[in-house]
Amino acid sequence: MPVTIRYHAVSVVSQPVKVNSMDRESTRIEVDIIACDGQGYCAELLPERITLDEWGYPIVRDTPLTSELMDDANRAVRTCPVNALSIHRATR
Repeated sequence: MPVTIRYHAVSVVSQPVKVNSMDRESTRIEVDIIACDGQGYCAELLPERITLDEWGYPIVRDTPLTSELMDDANRAVRTCPVNALSIHRATR
């Protein structure tokens, strides 16, 4: 499966995000690569969507978050020490 690296400067979701079946296809986790300092907590908490490059910076898989992964995704967003992660829903 090809991996697309997306770098966006986005605001952090302050409240846990819940996903319903209509939002599932458009809900993704994103990283603000400028804010990220490469500590790697995100990859430990959400290995299904985030891996680390050779310098420890996240590579986010460009696939929608499933409802099963939302708790882990929200935990990764809350745990990021520099608030570089966010959960983004594409507007329709």
